[in-house]
Amino acid sequence: MTPITDISTRLSRRFVRWGALPLIALLAGPAQAATLDGSQLSVLWAVPFVGILLSIAIWPLAGPNFWHHHFGKIAAAWALAFLLPFALMFGPGTAWAGLVHALLAEYLPFIVLLTALFTVSGGIYIRGNLRGTPLLNTAILLVGGVLASFMGTTGASMLLIRPLIRANDNRRHNAHVVIFFIFVVSNIGGSLTPLGDPPLFLGFLKGVSFFWTVSHIFPDTLFLVVTLLVMFFLLDSWLYKREGVQRHDPTPDDERFGFDGAANFLLLGCVVALVLMSGIWKPGVVFNVFGTEVGLPGLVRDIGMVAVTLVSLAITPKAVHASNQFGWGPMQEVAKLFAGIFLTIIPVIAMLQAGVNGPFGAVVRAVTHADGTPNPAMYFWATGMLSAFLDNAPTYLVFFNTAGGDAAQLMGPLATTLAAVSAGSVFMGALTYIGNAPNLMVKAIAEDRGVKMPSFFGYMAWSFGILVPLFVIVTLLFFR
Repeated sequence: MTPITDISTRLSRRFVRWGALPLIALLAGPAQAATLDGSQLSVLWAVPFVGILLSIAIWPLAGPNFWHHHFGKIAAAWALAFLLPFALMFGPGTAWAGLVHALLAEYLPFIVLLTALFTVSGGIYIRGNLRGTPLLNTAILLVGGVLASFMGTTGASMLLIRPLIRANDNRRHNAHVVIFFIFVVSNIGGSLTPLGDPPLFLGFLKGVSFFWTVSHIFPDTLFLVVTLLVMFFLLDSWLYKREGVQRHDPTPDDERFGFDGAANFLLLGCVVALVLMSGIWKPGVVFNVFGTEVGLPGLVRDIGMVAVTLVSLAITPKAVHASNQFGWGPMQEVAKLFAGIFLTIIPVIAMLQAGVNGPFGAVVRAVTHADGTPNPAMYFWATGMLSAFLDNAPTYLVFFNTAGGDAAQLMGPLATTLAAVSAGSVFMGALTYIGNAPNLMVKAIAEDRGVKMPSFFGYMAWSFGILVPLFVIVTLLFFR
């Protein structure tokens, strides 16, 4: 049995245990979706969405062992807390249509892309023992920041964090290296394409063109990355000189630099080509599935991603996966949690789309000028701060829809607003360990390799002290 099949089997069994099949039987009513008027909804419909996000933020800190064993059940409970009452109140047809739309139009394309990037990057191992000089460390951060927009922040982080730690494993001061790695590679570097970070891919699925982001927030990204690299080089050089004679290097010198599993670079190119194809190819073939339109390009893209994942698993030597400590745990967690998020966000999006007449009228007014036009600076900070403490993918969706949810309008007259939402959701994910999935993964790997990483609030002292002043400058330069 392949790992993918094994995961699917286990998830299906748990799905049945959680009572989801009876729910689907309840919801499998009329295929035609009834229009959901967000202005008629109570703000209480947002409770499951807020609940799952707070669970993600609090449980890993308050009860890590409980969370590790039960996060899937917690996500399922919040999803059912929304779906069951929703089906009873608005009818099986509306609930079923919403479920199918969330699954086919957003969740599956999202999770299939992440799985492909995670698998392909996990099949590449960088050999060799580099020396962690300030120049080399800065170069690795730069390369990682560039790669993040093409193989995802998760892929670039998993590819480079281990060789970076090995390069610095004989230094007394190395926590700052990992902290700046999280800033540049795990977050800000992934801001230029839909491949880079989950929020941007969701925007791509909503109709934002592939190259729109790089053409509109490249100056913002360049300013932050260059500034952070200069700051890092100066700090690392100072600490490097203070250390004087380096400690004994525990990594052997007899391993030559190189790549194992290099064929996965070709598969990475296939992932990029598939995403580009789905945005460029317009055959006009659309399938209607219970009221949700599924275009042929998106279908081909997703099937291609699954094929890339399976090919990577087939051709990657087991020794490479072992060297990378490759496992399915992170992807299982992401798959289960985001299934709950994409379901519970349905009424939230409807309420935001109702604008000032909806239950979230106060939120809309807070990010809107007196004349009714969006305030890009407020969108940047509102999206960013929520991304830092909740999760940047659903936060992007929330404010994308708050700004109207029309991709054509957002890419045109409201381009600065869309740039603010995009930049805020990606950049400010670096402010906390829970702002973006790779942050915690990098922290866990670093601590496992002996790096004394700061606590949750200790990391925030670093991130707020360094990043917030830079974000203020970004606001003044680009979002006034």
